[in-house]
Amino acid sequence: MSDKVKLIIDTDPGVDDAMAIFYAAAATDIDLLGLTTIFGNVTVEMATRNALRLVEAAGLDVPVAAGEKTPLQLPPFKPSFHVHGDEGFGDIPAVTPKGKAIDEGAVDFLCRMAREHKGELVLCPIGPLTNIAKAIQQDPAFARNVKRIVLMGGSYREGGNITPHAEANIYHDPHAAEVVFASGARVEMVGLDVTHRILCTANDFRDIAAAAPKLGGMLQDMSHFYLAFYKSVGKLDGCSLHDPAAVIACTHPHLFTAENVGITVSCDGDKSGATQTAKDGRAPTAVYTAVEAAAVKGLFLEALARLS
Repeated sequence: MSDKVKLIIDTDPGVDDAMAIFYAAAATDIDLLGLTTIFGNVTVEMATRNALRLVEAAGLDVPVAAGEKTPLQLPPFKPSFHVHGDEGFGDIPAVTPKGKAIDEGAVDFLCRMAREHKGELVLCPIGPLTNIAKAIQQDPAFARNVKRIVLMGGSYREGGNITPHAEANIYHDPHAAEVVFASGARVEMVGLDVTHRILCTANDFRDIAAAAPKLGGMLQDMSHFYLAFYKSVGKLDGCSLHDPAAVIACTHPHLFTAENVGITVSCDGDKSGATQTAKDGRAPTAVYTAVEAAAVKGLFLEALARLS
């Protein structure tokens, strides 16, 4: 029996999504079973195109399933082009991939894979949680079938990055996040409390490109726009390792410190998207509140150096 983590990444690529997917491609302890796409950094159509481009660039033979286009209840919103560029990959122009998404939609794919890999499948959502919430609503056994849901999103004590209270992935579909946190599934929240502690600098991207000219060079080309955004908001020392940290937590949770606490999500008002302590006795979420930042960053850089 393989010791590799059976993983599906739910993604809205996105520069840091590309970093996370390339990490998963290089990691020797991950069995990547597929990607599902979601709106967020870009539209879901662009996310699907970008996900296909990434798996083809990395030489991965994994399915890509297109996901939901809009939040559960909120109206559609403008993607984060100012953060990730007009096509999602910084200044890199769009490329039409050779492959296509599978005919099965993301929600059906997630439900099926959770049944087929019951008790083994780890989900890593690194965008809004709409696909995951709809899978929970569609299949009453889904929350029990998955082993863990390790999500990039939320903030416990750190404050928000899109409003003073909310992290972007949760903010863009708070109703879906509430469904996930209330589901009874084993949920782990890799939020801003830890991702803000792990930074990737321009020199790091340069070193990645030197070690792996093709894929590392692609990431370096993406990074220029991304790092410029961070500088524009006063963060001069690099970009936070948001999405890669969540993927690393899937295989190396011992590098993080968690507090087990029930989480609820505010769904309206100026605190919409805030992840707060629940009062209803729901199953606890493992909220990551501290991280061995140097070790996590080291794993990321080591893996990326193995890419061709």
